[in-house]
Amino acid sequence: MIRASEPTLETIRQKVEAGERLSFDEGLYLYRPDVSLPEVGELANLVRERKNGNRTYYNINTHLNPTNVCVYRCIFCAFRSDLRDPKGYLMSDEQILARGQEAVDCGATEMHIVGGLHHQMKYDWYRNLVALLHKAYPRLHLKAWTGVELDWFCRQTGWSIREVLEDLIAAGLGSLPGGGAEIFHPEVRDKICEHKADAGRWIDIHRTAHQLGLRSNATMLYGHIENAFHRVDHLIRLRELQDETGGFQTFIPLAFHPENTGLAQIKKPSGLMDLRTMAVSRLMLDNFDHIKAYWIMLGIGTAQTALAYGADDLDGTVRHELIYHDAGATTPEALSVEDIRRLIEEAGREPVERDTLYHRVVRDGSHWETAEALATG
Repeated sequence: MIRASEPTLETIRQKVEAGERLSFDEGLYLYRPDVSLPEVGELANLVRERKNGNRTYYNINTHLNPTNVCVYRCIFCAFRSDLRDPKGYLMSDEQILARGQEAVDCGATEMHIVGGLHHQMKYDWYRNLVALLHKAYPRLHLKAWTGVELDWFCRQTGWSIREVLEDLIAAGLGSLPGGGAEIFHPEVRDKICEHKADAGRWIDIHRTAHQLGLRSNATMLYGHIENAFHRVDHLIRLRELQDETGGFQTFIPLAFHPENTGLAQIKKPSGLMDLRTMAVSRLMLDNFDHIKAYWIMLGIGTAQTALAYGADDLDGTVRHELIYHDAGATTPEALSVEDIRRLIEEAGREPVERDTLYHRVVRDGSHWETAEALATG
């Protein structure tokens, strides 16, 4: 006999339709394999359309991974390299500027910058990389450095996170990506990345960024050694920080790719798990405006389907992504704007180009402005 307090899909539906917040136990219930995935997706789509209508966002962006040499040895990472490994690399200023020029020539509005923690490169190298790009290409929004990288900069300099962020903002930093969150719960985090910044540190870094006016993204790496309890715990911790600061822009569930990692024996999550995680994320993160289906990791077909399971953002053109392709992602190296718009329209959605801060972008060839800027003259 079902206890009165035990969640059911019907009681959850009533709460979702009323705009009420779901509990931890309700999040766990939605992850049960015997709970209808299409019905969970239907509820997630209700929230998605309540927040964003039929719009699906994308942007024209490029990735910059300036080095893959890293002091950490996270077992889930296929990207990192040792200093003397033939695979290791470190980009020069000329290569970095050339990447910026390519981005501008392609009409990109954003550069996403993350990489390894190279133990021979001081903080000034990372800071000057931002300054170099910002000076040369001032309209290119620089979304740079995960919470783990920022924690490393604090260790290098002895500065507080506020001091590091203020210095990077002065150099041209525009916002933070959501990487490095992985899974917050120590039962999992201590096994997959024991030496990296812990959950409390990652959250404090993003809290400080939000207090300084920087917007940031949030992520969750799923489909490895974690379970539903750890995923829901992760989502609720993000929800609590968003209640406090309102500084998160979008949440990106990241499907684990095991190839070439220390967890290569694990099967990557199925498309059904991808869609359920997308939907549960949309339902639990009621205070997040956007949920992103990152096509690089999900695969194009699953990402397109996710637009009916809570996602309202498909990411962007994503030129030069290395981290997940090194881990076995078989998706294309980049998608054209025409491809992205076609995928969105095939899903019955309205494609809307955005900048990093979710302002609508209006284009005339390679020239672009935000609709907000045009409206204010």
